[in-house]
Amino acid sequence: MICPVCKADMIVVEYHDIELDMCAECKGVWFDSGELELMLKTHQAEGIDEFLEEMRNSTDAKTDEKKRKCPICGKKMDKKDVGKEPEVLVDTCDRGHGLWFDGGEVVQLSHQFSSGTIGHPDNPAVGFLEEFFGTPE
Repeated sequence: MICPVCKADMIVVEYHDIELDMCAECKGVWFDSGELELMLKTHQAEGIDEFLEEMRNSTDAKTDEKKRKCPICGKKMDKKDVGKEPEVLVDTCDRGHGLWFDGGEVVQLSHQFSSGTIGHPDNPAVGFLEEFFGTPE
């Protein structure tokens, strides 16, 4: 799979039943449809249902950031603000293929989980996200 940001080949990282596509160049990560939900539910993330529902129902973000193409279908993805303050700008395929997080955005999201802004701070999902993607600064 080709990175939608820097066009480098992405590497596949397997964890349980999840295959994440990660870019070693720009540190972005692609979650195929359902993978983020599966990962967070596997790690018993509290508040995840509300978070995912909010993400599905969020409107397009107002941003000047260039729209990226879905690495699966090649169509331009929508930009969504997700999470709590500060919101994380995520690229979503409107055809349901998945989600793209730029480098550092998964860490920002995990920080919201670890701070208790989303879910509960002692959640196992937080430990996994921080171990896998780095500790938020």
